[in-house]
Amino acid sequence: MRASRLLSLLLLLQNRGRMTAVELAAELEVSVRTVYRDVQALIAAGVPLYGEAGHEGGYALMDGYRTRLTGLTADEAQTLFLAGLPGPAAELGLGSVLAAAELKLEAALPAPLRDQGRRIRECFHLDAPGWYREADEVPHLPAVAAAVWQRRAIWVRYRRWYAPQVVERRLEPCGIVLKAGRWYTVARADDELRTYRIGQILALEQLDEVFDPPAGFDLARHWQAHSAALQERLWQGEAEIRISPVGIARLQDFAAQAVIDGANRGEPEADGWRRSVIPVESLEHAESELLRLGPEVEVLAPTELRERIAASTRAMAVLYD
Repeated sequence: MRASRLLSLLLLLQNRGRMTAVELAAELEVSVRTVYRDVQALIAAGVPLYGEAGHEGGYALMDGYRTRLTGLTADEAQTLFLAGLPGPAAELGLGSVLAAAELKLEAALPAPLRDQGRRIRECFHLDAPGWYREADEVPHLPAVAAAVWQRRAIWVRYRRWYAPQVVERRLEPCGIVLKAGRWYTVARADDELRTYRIGQILALEQLDEVFDPPAGFDLARHWQAHSAALQERLWQGEAEIRISPVGIARLQDFAAQAVIDGANRGEPEADGWRRSVIPVESLEHAESELLRLGPEVEVLAPTELRERIAASTRAMAVLYD
């Protein structure tokens, strides 16, 4: 355990430069006193590591010192190969870079770990898009990625779902997210962070303007909060239903988790059906979704939704009579 921690400490200093004992302790999840002991152990082992006191002080490696990629466990080596995602990397314009990095990683690993890395590539494949849906066409993705990396503002012509459908925007792209086969950029526009689907960008021009992202911006944390807020806004009402065990099983194939949870929370009746309350986006969406369950669900309320489904089923009966 200590050997792994010493290697982690060494790699932290190699990759990040000077760090204080407090920063190292936080990264390694140990006490500051443990960091002091580990530093002394590395110095005793001949690692050219030195410390400086004062406000700007900390521990650092002598200039030019690099350690070889050693000390990886089998699980760590496998994880590194699993992290190589050729599909998304190619869309970002980094396919050849990823391939070169994997070759260098293979060359640095001992033969047994190199073989296990190849097996990982043979046994696992990432297919990001959902079933029955094509991935986005994203011809402007490399340009957006370059703007994110270089902190350069961009001008875009963008297509949205509400009027006016085509708009022009100056964006400061702060990050990129791949969600269910669709690429998004979190960008600042008019001093506000917004989310844009990159596949909806019709034209793009990189501007000669450099920007700084908002202070404290964290892409993962921002996306998590954005997703949670979107989920809350999604549900506009509720519907009371009776649903059979077969209907609940079919919900697993297409319904949102909130709908599945609501259906399962209902009290079971003697025949196995459940009387449940589920969230709905809109009457139109609820009608189309519940019609997919056929006779395995009955809408009890609201009355307007029940009447809409009754009208649709009567029309279907006439069509197939």
